[in-house]
Amino acid sequence: MLRSIESLHGCAVVARDGEMGTVDQALFDDEAWGVRYLVVDTGTWMSKRQVLISPYSIRHSDPGSGTVQVDLTRQQVRDSPDIDTHKSVSRQYETSHLLYYGYPRYWGSANLWGMDAYPAFPGSTGAPRFDPEAPVNPEPHADESPADVRLRSTDAVKGCHIDAVDGSIGHVSGFIFDDVAWVIRYLIVDTRNWWPGGKEVLLATQWINHTNWFDSTVSTELSREAIRNSPEYDDAVPLGRSYERTLHGFYRKETYWSKDDTESLLAHIGETAP
Repeated sequence: MLRSIESLHGCAVVARDGEMGTVDQALFDDEAWGVRYLVVDTGTWMSKRQVLISPYSIRHSDPGSGTVQVDLTRQQVRDSPDIDTHKSVSRQYETSHLLYYGYPRYWGSANLWGMDAYPAFPGSTGAPRFDPEAPVNPEPHADESPADVRLRSTDAVKGCHIDAVDGSIGHVSGFIFDDVAWVIRYLIVDTRNWWPGGKEVLLATQWINHTNWFDSTVSTELSREAIRNSPEYDDAVPLGRSYERTLHGFYRKETYWSKDDTESLLAHIGETAP
């Protein structure tokens, strides 16, 4: 199911033995756009400490219920490696975090989640393989650097300018993610600060060819005119496959769900796309 990242903000995170906080923001991988962690504010329960929750631990996340249920105990979360969410999350910390919960590393593979396209692994029953003996500060692998940082906060990226092939057009106003694969599929782009009567549109993350976080810009090879004329996005309407087909057909782009479906769609488009 496709839904906005904003629908997670403020959701209560419920462990097997009770509530433990609310979702504050999400951290994503800026190469594959996978939603790697939810940042959970534990409030007074843990002296206002923030912790990271991996999609590996999530059992259920219903946008209508306002809760995210995780297959963890409050004690497991309490004893997890400390994290300063005001600083960049390094691969060294991620290794510590994943080893603590017994989860596999998601990087180093062509798949989004290591061995799979979804946050699951062979032999998993949905529960983490909690290992209290796991080292919390392991040495990084030879091909890793403690400074190798690729995780970005959705809060920090919101507001980044969109650079089309022929100039600037709008800014990032939100994110649409797949709550099964836990990957960001689209950026919501607000063009209203670029032209009168503008609108919000969707830009697929697979159409982004460069990001410059220092300059706060996201670049695409699409033209400003194409983005301006693309199908409008209305957050009041559930985002379904029909809209996605229309969007991909407009740009004559391959879909992420079925190459055959795309070829069939493009074969029936009679006019040249922008």
